[in-house]
Amino acid sequence: MSANLKPGIKKKLTTALKVVLTGLALYLVFRKIDTAQLWQITKTIHWIWLIPAILTFALSKLFTAFRLNLYFKNIQLFISEKLNIKLYLIGMFYNLFLPGGIGGDGYKVYLLNKHYQTPVKPLIQASLLDRLGGLVAIVFLLLVLVLPADLLLPYGSSVSWDLLIGIAALLVFPVFWLMQKLMFKAFLPSFWKANGWSMAGQLTQLVCAWFILKSLGVTENFLAYQLVFLLSSIVAVLPLTIGGVGARELVFVYAHTYAGIDEAIAVAFSLIFFLITAAVSLIGSSVSVNFDKNR
Repeated sequence: MSANLKPGIKKKLTTALKVVLTGLALYLVFRKIDTAQLWQITKTIHWIWLIPAILTFALSKLFTAFRLNLYFKNIQLFISEKLNIKLYLIGMFYNLFLPGGIGGDGYKVYLLNKHYQTPVKPLIQASLLDRLGGLVAIVFLLLVLVLPADLLLPYGSSVSWDLLIGIAALLVFPVFWLMQKLMFKAFLPSFWKANGWSMAGQLTQLVCAWFILKSLGVTENFLAYQLVFLLSSIVAVLPLTIGGVGARELVFVYAHTYAGIDEAIAVAFSLIFFLITAAVSLIGSSVSVNFDKNR
């Protein structure tokens, strides 16, 4: 039956479902936390720390834009970094503010296919690999940072957790390389450089997270908050809620028992991170592109 639905109706249903799931997730979050404490926290924010937080977040997106342009070069699409950054900002805006439409990645594919006649399939592959590259960097950092963290794991293991996590961390990039060789062979020449930009992007976001925590008056347990932030970033990638709102907060709320973090502070952190993401993404709404001047 769903196969017979018109594209416009499908988009509306997708958007409606995301709105419902976002609302449900936020409802569950605010049932779990002390809203009075959350409100008190917002009144004591040290706003000065949010300036470097915004700057480092924007820098992280610049690094990941460089990664995507590497993939474009692999498919013989040569555009200036200026045009690439403009398209990246437009894509961020579409992804966050127009969740039920074509999406940022789809819009970039459309524009590049139209103006440069680059085939759609490799453009989609480049966009998909760009997402996967970011996810791989998050997984690697999560595994590495778990090792020194003091976490209360829900169940034990006959084998040392440190050993299992260490092995998993060592396998992340070899497994990604093998997958790329099998499924995205055209992009293999830029494997290490692209993953370098991925790591730079995610490490910069961890610095952004540190600044946000400082704005909230956090003075200890930074590693635990950043670990949960990385975990929430993985969950937020899933296209279930609008901009990951609700999904991120749920991760923070349910992870506090194991990570020893304050629920209200964690939710405040997550909401601030979303607002920073939205502010930077909103720049894409005012970006104009003249392809003739950028050839």
